[in-house]
Amino acid sequence: MALSPSNASVGLQISLLLSFFMAAFAGPFLDSFDYNWGQSNSQILNNGDLLTLSLNNESGSGFVSKNQYVYAKIDMNIKLVAGNSAGTVTAYYLSSQGQYHDEIDFEFLGNLSGDPYILHTNVYCHGQGNREQQFYLWFDPAADFHTYTILWNTQAIFFYVDGIPIREFKNLESSGIPFPSYQPMKLYSSIWNADNWATRGGLVKIDWTQAPFTASYTNFNDNNACVSYYETMTSCNTPNSNLNNNGWLWQTLDYSDQGKLKWVQDDYMIYNYCSDSKRFPQGFPPECYVNNKY
Repeated sequence: MALSPSNASVGLQISLLLSFFMAAFAGPFLDSFDYNWGQSNSQILNNGDLLTLSLNNESGSGFVSKNQYVYAKIDMNIKLVAGNSAGTVTAYYLSSQGQYHDEIDFEFLGNLSGDPYILHTNVYCHGQGNREQQFYLWFDPAADFHTYTILWNTQAIFFYVDGIPIREFKNLESSGIPFPSYQPMKLYSSIWNADNWATRGGLVKIDWTQAPFTASYTNFNDNNACVSYYETMTSCNTPNSNLNNNGWLWQTLDYSDQGKLKWVQDDYMIYNYCSDSKRFPQGFPPECYVNNKY
């Protein structure tokens, strides 16, 4: 049936509106992530290039990657909650599922206005964590976007901030020390109420008059990653994969990066489980004697 001019005009307007909304909500974040909670506290802006997560007194919010990975180099530019962020935690991490899960954590612990954020890192292997290292940063992470990178490869797990290594957790499986090597992990991020522990051990609570607390994300990059399809098949071991393009899979720290790592750990590290003799009076975990090298 032919459309009348008026119907055709309405149809054209609807088509244009649909095109507008598809353009407005298309982009790398919708292509790459799903909301896993608090969607009403999340926004996707700038044609899909910017994502925000917010926390109010009703709910936090979070997202999870559609892909899962077995080894990956993942970059994300993040701008943290400005002002009084005490009691909030913004988490950015890789994790598998189940009781014996693996996990690689960046967690940003909020603080009172004028006091620095604490960057909390942890590594879980086969369900066991308790491998915390904490740092101050050498800049204000709420003033602008900065790049936070997880590099998980066959050699080690590396944590980078703006391309500077701040932590290395070596693969010591050959010595009987667990290392994430086979469980696929997805990328998660969230902002949530942790005022029972996050700031000064829970002494400082969230000031809800400052809500909403908002973290922003852009420039997600997982171009260097082994996307897991099923069982042991990943994008790095399919017949069409080119291992010559996957040098990051065997990357280690060169002399320059070792110097940068030492600078961060000497000047900005504020807690290291491998130095906490009160916590480990019977001796440090075995990986500490190698991972504490620099």
